[in-house]
Amino acid sequence: MLDLGLIGFAQPLVLAGLALLPVIWWLLRVTPPAPQRVAFPPLRLLFGLRQDEETASRIPLWLLMLRLALATLLILALAEPVWRPAGDTGRSRPLLLVLDDGWAAAHSWDKRITFARALIEGAGRADQLVALAATSPQVKAEPPVFTAADEALAKLKALSPLPLGPARLALAERLGKMEKPQEAIDIVWLANGLDHGEAAAFAGALEETAGGGTLKLVTNAASDVPLILTPPTQGEEGLEVTIRRLDVPDLRDGRVEARAEDGRLLAEAEWQLPRLATATKARLDLPLELRNEVHTISISGERSAASKVLIDERWKRRAAGLVSGNSFEADQPLLSDLYYLERALRPFADIRKASQGEAPEGERSQIETLLADPLSVLFLADIGTLSERDATLVRNWVKEGGTLVRFAGPHLAAQSDDLIPVSLRSGGRSLGGALSWTEPQHLAPFEDGSPFAGLDLPGDATVSRQVLAEPRDLAFAETWARLEDGTPLVTAAREGEGQLILFHITANTDWSNLPLSGLFVSMLQRILDLAQGVAAQGEGAEGGLLMPRQVMTGFGTFTSPPPYVTPIPFAEWTKTRPSAEHPPGFYGMQGAARALNLGNENLMLAPLPALTGLTRQEGFGDAAHQALRPLLLTLALILLIADGFAALYLTGHLNAQHRGPRGPRMAALLLAGLLSVPLAAGYMAPAKAADDAYALKATSETHLAYVETGDKDLDGLSHAALSGLTKRLRERTALEPGEPMGVDIDQDELAFFPFLYWPVAQDAHVLSDATAAKISSYMQNGGMILFDTRDQDRAISGLPNEANEALRQVLAKLDVPPLEPVPADHVLTKSFYLLQSFPGRWDGGQVWVEAANRGRAQTNDGVSAIIIGSNDFAGAWAEDPNGRPLLPVAPGGERQREYAYRFGVNLVMYALTGNYKADQVHVPALLERLGQ
Repeated sequence: MLDLGLIGFAQPLVLAGLALLPVIWWLLRVTPPAPQRVAFPPLRLLFGLRQDEETASRIPLWLLMLRLALATLLILALAEPVWRPAGDTGRSRPLLLVLDDGWAAAHSWDKRITFARALIEGAGRADQLVALAATSPQVKAEPPVFTAADEALAKLKALSPLPLGPARLALAERLGKMEKPQEAIDIVWLANGLDHGEAAAFAGALEETAGGGTLKLVTNAASDVPLILTPPTQGEEGLEVTIRRLDVPDLRDGRVEARAEDGRLLAEAEWQLPRLATATKARLDLPLELRNEVHTISISGERSAASKVLIDERWKRRAAGLVSGNSFEADQPLLSDLYYLERALRPFADIRKASQGEAPEGERSQIETLLADPLSVLFLADIGTLSERDATLVRNWVKEGGTLVRFAGPHLAAQSDDLIPVSLRSGGRSLGGALSWTEPQHLAPFEDGSPFAGLDLPGDATVSRQVLAEPRDLAFAETWARLEDGTPLVTAAREGEGQLILFHITANTDWSNLPLSGLFVSMLQRILDLAQGVAAQGEGAEGGLLMPRQVMTGFGTFTSPPPYVTPIPFAEWTKTRPSAEHPPGFYGMQGAARALNLGNENLMLAPLPALTGLTRQEGFGDAAHQALRPLLLTLALILLIADGFAALYLTGHLNAQHRGPRGPRMAALLLAGLLSVPLAAGYMAPAKAADDAYALKATSETHLAYVETGDKDLDGLSHAALSGLTKRLRERTALEPGEPMGVDIDQDELAFFPFLYWPVAQDAHVLSDATAAKISSYMQNGGMILFDTRDQDRAISGLPNEANEALRQVLAKLDVPPLEPVPADHVLTKSFYLLQSFPGRWDGGQVWVEAANRGRAQTNDGVSAIIIGSNDFAGAWAEDPNGRPLLPVAPGGERQREYAYRFGVNLVMYALTGNYKADQVHVPALLERLGQ
C-alpha cells in the first residue's frame, strides 16, 4: 500500500506505467489519423472537389490530450486508488481510540462502529499500534493495551452498548497506568454528545495522556442524542409518562407503546416536542385489567435502554373495596372512616365502595357484590361481626389470595368474628380509661421485618385509643407496627394464599391522628404493594437477596444476566442505582420481581461543553474507504467513447455526404456506447459478487451452516456447536458432512445449505427488504432455519415471535406461517431417533414448528421451513477440538446433552429427508418382521 495522505494505492507498482506517457505522446504525434475516404462517382467528384488539403499530416492537439488522459486514467485505475477517510493520517504514532459505549451511544451505534473500524483499518495500513478503551463502568477494569490493528478490530467487534452512563474519570485513572510504546500518541475520542458532568476533566486527562500527540473529538449532533423515558405516574384513567431530550431547535414527535410480557401491544399514545422544548408528557389510557398486564413502556423507534421503562407490580393499579360499619358517610363525611381511606388510596387503586347491611333475602349483600368482580384488597372499617354468608364468602376469597384489611372501632371492640389475625381483649385501651395512658402514645420505629420498614415517622402522629390483642395469640401472628410502649398497632396473619391485616385503631380521627398524616398514605400503599405480589417482606428474595432475572442491553432489549451481575440485598433495594454489577432489569422471582430502571428524573441531559486542548473536532460521517477505481474506469470509458466519436469525425463518417447504409449502423453504435456508460458504472460499483471459492467449497459437499451475528463469542460458539453435531452425524448416520460454514445473511448465497442455525442475538435489528426477501425465498424453496432465542427461562404464552423482542425484530419482515408446538406425532420426533422432548443446554423451553396444514396451500411437501426454540441448542452441542464439552447443561447433565445431540441429528435428517418417516405404509410389514 502506497500512502499519500488522503489518497492511497493498493497496487503502487502499476503507477510506473505513467513513465510511458511520453512514449505514447510521441507515438500519437507521429501517427496521423486515417485519410478520409470519398466516393468516386464522377459527378459527385466534381461537386465535392475542394482546393484545400483534407488529410491531416499529424494528430490534432485536442485529440492527443484526450488520448493521453485516457491512458492516465487507465493506469491510475489499475493501481487501485482509495480515497481515505479523515481518520487516516498515515502517521506511525500509536493510536488510542476512546469510545463512549453507554446508553447514549446506542442510538447511533452503527455510525460509531463504522467510524471506529475505518480508523483502525487505516492505522493498520500505516503500521500503527492501536489501543481501544471504552468509557462504560467496568467490573474488573484493566488499563488499555496497545496491540496490532487486527487484534483491535476483534475487540471492537465484541463491543456493544451497555445500559449505563459513562465512567470517564475512572477510565482516566486507568489511562494513567497504561504502558505507552512511546511518549506521544494520537487520541480519537468518539463521544456520545453529553456532558455527564465529566467531559471537561476527561478531555484534560486525554490531553495529558497524548503527551504532545493529537487529540480529536468526534461526536454526534444534539439531535442524535436519544430520548429519555421516565417511569410512569398513575392516574385514575391510565399511566402518564414523560419524554425528555436536549434543548434543540427541532420539532419532534412520535408515540409510546405499552406492551405485555408476551409482547402484545396493549396501548399507544402520541406525543410531540415543540421547538426548544425539553420535555413533554404522554398518557396511556388503559382499563384496569389491561393496565395490570403492562410489562414495558417504550418510545417507538428508539434503540436505547433509557427509552424503555420496566413495569413491575408497584405500577399496577389494583381494585380496592371499601365497606364501613358507621352511617356518617352521607351526613358528616369528615367523621366517616371511608373519607380518609378513600383519599389515601385513590392515587394508587380503583376505589369501590359499599355500605354494610343485611341484604334482603334472595338478594346479594354489598360485600358479595364487591367480591363478584376481581378485587385485590377489601377494607372493612369498624365492622364487628359479618353475616354467616358474608363471612364464608370473605374467608374463601382470602384463602384464594385476597387481602383483608380491617380497622377497629366501637363495633369491633364490642364484638368481633374470627376474620382477624389475633383475638381481641374485651373493651379497649384509651386515654383515661381502665387500661389508660397518661398521655397519647407515639409510634415506635418500624422493625426490619415489617413491610413498613424504612418509612419516616412523623413526630406528631399519636394514638389515644386502641383495641388490645390477646398476648397468647401474638406468637402466631406478625406485628408490623407498635406503639412506643410495645403494644401492637398493626398485626397480620396468613390465611391460605391471602392475608388478614388489622389496624388496632379506627380509620378516621376518633382514636388517632394517624389518618391525617402522610405516613398513613404510605402504609396503605405498602399494603397495596403487598397485595400485588411485590416483595414487601422480602417476598421474591432468596436468602434476603433479589437474584437477577433479566437485564437490559444498551439497545433496550432483554438478555440473560452475565456472570458479573450480582444479586441485590433486599434491604438495600430502595438505595440501589444502576451500575456494572446491577444493570437495569428485573430482579427477584417471577411474579414478585422488582424493576430497576435507567430512566428517571435524576438522569439529566446536558450537551458537551466547549473543550480545550482539542486538535480537531468533527461529526460522524461516512467513514468507509471510498475505492476510486470504479470512478476512474467510468471516466476512462467516457473518454474512450469520445475518442470513438472523434475518430469517426476525422475520417468523415459523420459528414452529411456519408449518410446512407452506414448511418443506421453508426447511430446504433453511438446509442450502444451511451448506454454502456451507466451499465459500466453499475458493473464497477462496489458490491460483493459471488465468491467462486466460497461457492465451490459450499457445494463440494454437504455443510451445516450458521448465521454470523457479528458477536465473536457467539459466532465461535455456533461454529463449535455445529462441529460437534457434524461429528455425531458422521459417527451415527450415513451422512458425511463437511466442516460447518458461517453465513453472512446479507451477502452470502443461502441456496447452498439445506439447514441454517440462527442464534438470535439480543441486539438483533430489523432485516433489510432485500435480505428479508432472500430469506423468504430460501424457506419457500426447501431451506430450513432453526431460530434459537436461548431464553428458555421465560414463559412463552403466545406465538414465539411475540415472546422475545430480538426475535420479533428478526421476523418482522419475513412471511412467517402459523406456528404450533411440535405435535407428539410430528416427523421431527422420529426422523432418526424416537424423541418426545427437545432439550439443549437448558430444558423446558417449547419448540415451535409450522402448524399442520388446515386448508392452506401446502409448501415444501409439508416440511416446516422454520423451527423456533429457546433451549440454547448450540450450548449443548459445542465442544473443543479435543471433543470436550464447552458448556455445562442443566438440569439433566450429560444425559440431557445426549438427548440434545439426538435432537440435532433428527433436525438434520428432517431437513434432508423431509416427511419420509411420515409415510406409515410400511409399518405393518415392519411390525410383522419384528414379531418373527
